Amino acid sequence: MESVLLAEGVSQSFGSITVADNLTFSVGRSECLGIIGPNGAGKTSVFNILAGIIRPRSGRVLLAGNDVTHRSQYERTRLGIGRTYQVPQPFGLLSAYENVLAAATFGGGKSGREAADFAFETLKRCGLAARADTLAGSLPLLDRKRLELARAMALQPKVLLLDEIAGGLTEAEVRHLVQLILSIKPGLAIVWIEHVTHALSAVADRILAVNAGKAIAEGAPAAVMADAAVQEIYMGAIIDVPSEG
Repeated sequence: MESVLLAEGVSQSFGSITVADNLTFSVGRSECLGIIGPNGAGKTSVFNILAGIIRPRSGRVLLAGNDVTHRSQYERTRLGIGRTYQVPQPFGLLSAYENVLAAATFGGGKSGREAADFAFETLKRCGLAARADTLAGSLPLLDRKRLELARAMALQPKVLLLDEIAGGLTEAEVRHLVQLILSIKPGLAIVWIEHVTHALSAVADRILAVNAGKAIAEGAPAAVMADAAVQEIYMGAIIDVPSEG
């Protein structure tokens, strides 16, 4: 499969802390790569390298075959990298619709009626049409997660970076979120960091396990979860099983 996003030999450290140690991975169109690792393993820093917030000390990042290693976060957004954050960060005093409209206008480059229509369709696609006029700051957690996803989708990304989007949700809410992500997966390249591993396994085609910035296992979800090195690192802490019902 041709890669949409490729991280090639990426390394970075801050003092004695290594957050990426010669990491190489890729993700293709309509594919989801999951990334797991214990707290402090470097997962969020890797996302920041992909998004352009920090630069790697060595290695490069390619988007659709083009080297974007030295491109800014804004430039990468316009070129097709969208991102959600672990803690949703909407404009709390704007409505859900206005939040998505802002993303479509200032990040997605749309204007006028085109932006308005696209923003509402994106909101609808993410299951928030009934909440369009609700202030974002008053939305319950699941809807704030949906809004975070809708704002990223309003950028019309080629690559979607999901940062622990299932965190804090109930099991029923996780199931709803998984179905939503599966519905938007076709046509996108998704990289998803997640501690709720059964949610990740329901969507991801491959999982990359990292520790101290180094890849320790990569492959099909079931194979990675059963890997001895992964089991040793986690000691059962996050290798969870979906509950019944």
